Amino acid sequence: MSLKYAVLAALLEGEASGYELSKSFDVSLANFWPATPQQLYRELERLAQDGLIEARVVQQERRPNKRLFTLTETGRRQLSAFAAEPPRKPAALRDEFLIKIQAMDGVDPEATRALIEERISWASGKLARYERLQERLLDGRTEERYLAEAERIGPYVTLLGGITLETDVIRWCERALAILKRRAPLS
Repeated sequence: MSLKYAVLAALLEGEASGYELSKSFDVSLANFWPATPQQLYRELERLAQDGLIEARVVQQERRPNKRLFTLTETGRRQLSAFAAEPPRKPAALRDEFLIKIQAMDGVDPEATRALIEERISWASGKLARYERLQERLLDGRTEERYLAEAERIGPYVTLLGGITLETDVIRWCERALAILKRRAPLS
């Protein structure tokens, strides 16, 4: 899959500037499809050239003009066709951290603990952001009510996947720390 479909999916939320899309990627899509702002801007240009999105310029006082992007009908059709296709196969997990853990034997246990604690901190930060986003989406409603009233539920279901992933990463890291403690307790 290319960044193309991630951008098109993000624009299902409505018109957005490149800056707004970049922030949206940071909060929601980065968990499973990271992109730098430069990559996003290049992709927006390609999508506009291909007629999948259109841009309009908004004049601003005391600030540079901004371009707002929306999906075209062609873009919606391509995204719908993409969403209906089965994925090629699940993505391979490539994580340098896991290679370091695999090679931890013979390494200072404190260094390994520090790596795992850093991963817990990072996952906890992402989890907190996802939970804040969930709170904003629910806006005081129960999940059942939100799902009954929401125009689109895909972003919410994807958000639940991110919450589950980060929760599981934290749980695994805590278990790994417990194993390290049993194996080589601190004096």
